[in-house]
Order: sequence, then C-alpha cells, then structure tokens
Amino acid sequence: MLSVPDVLVVSVLALLLFGPDRLPKVMRQAGRFMRDVQNTSHSFIAEMERAADTTEIPPATPPPEPLAPDLKTGPDHEEISEKETEAG
Repeated sequence: MLSVPDVLVVSVLALLLFGPDRLPKVMRQAGRFMRDVQNTSHSFIAEMERAADTTEIPPATPPPEPLAPDLKTGPDHEEISEKETEAG
C-alpha cells in the first residue's frame, strides 16, 4: 500500500506530466480501465468456481472379475474335492 508521501509524489508527478487540463480525463480513463480489469477478474473467478462445482466425481468402479477360473472349481463350477486334486 502506498503511504501518504508516496501518494503526494505520484500526484505531483501526474499533474506535471499530464497538466491540469488533461489530468481529470486521464484519471477517468484509468478508473474505467481498473473497473474493467476488476470485473473481468471477478467473472473469471466466478466461472472457475462454477465449473468446479459442476464437476462430479464418478462413483468408484468395482474391481474387475478375475480372468482365470478359480483353481478349486471344475469346468462346471463344482467344487473339486481334495482327493480328486491329489489323484488328478
């Protein structure tokens, strides 16, 4: 932030640079420019917040089914007894 002496120095320099006739017009233009920049930044922030609010997180997907059949089941998905696995 500018202190009081800083503002006075900038004011005197602006008065010397632009003169008393052009200074009010230049200050109005500077104020419009600052307002436009502020409006643009506010609309950008609002748009980003709106986009963040509408983005949904997809639900968690269940784990995929195993590709290989379970080793303890036969082709008809019947349990194979331990005797058959030892014999087989």
